[in-house]
Amino acid sequence: MPYDVAVAIEHPLDRSVDVDFLAELAEAALAHAGAPEGGVSLVITGDYTIQRLNREYRGVDEPTDVLSFGLNGLAKPAIDDEPDDEFILPEGIPAEIGEIVISYPYAARTAAATDRPIRDELALLVVHGVLHLLGHDHFEEGETDEMQGREREILARFGIERT
Repeated sequence: MPYDVAVAIEHPLDRSVDVDFLAELAEAALAHAGAPEGGVSLVITGDYTIQRLNREYRGVDEPTDVLSFGLNGLAKPAIDDEPDDEFILPEGIPAEIGEIVISYPYAARTAAATDRPIRDELALLVVHGVLHLLGHDHFEEGETDEMQGREREILARFGIERT
C-alpha cells in the first residue's frame, strides 16, 4: 500500500469513531489526488487542543473543525545524488506527508446544525484535511469550487453527499 495512515483518537472519543473507515477514506483521498507515497497522521481530539493549535499556528484563538500540517519536503526517500546535509529516510521508510487534526466536538456541532450524521461530517473533514495537505485551498472562488468538487468526487465513492 503506498499510503500509511495512522489514526489517533483521544479517549473517550475512541468509542465513537470508526478508525478503519477514516483511514480508508484518507487513503482514498490521497490516491484520488495523486499524492506521493507516504504517511499521514490523523488525530481526533477536542476543542481545547484544536483551539491551542489554532492559536499557536494560525494566530486564531478559537476552536476550528480541522487543521492540516503538511510535512512533505521535510523528509524524503534516500536518493544517491542527494546532498549530504539533507535529512534522508532509511530505505523502505515512507516520507511523511503530514498530519490532520480534527475536533470531534466541533464536527458534532456542525453535524447537528446541518442535520447530517457525525460519520459523514468526519468524512468530509478527513477529505478536506487531506486536500489541504496536498496544497489545495479555498481562499478564492475558483479554488473553493475546485476543492469542493474534489471532495464531492471522493465522498461519493463512499456513498456520502457533500452538502
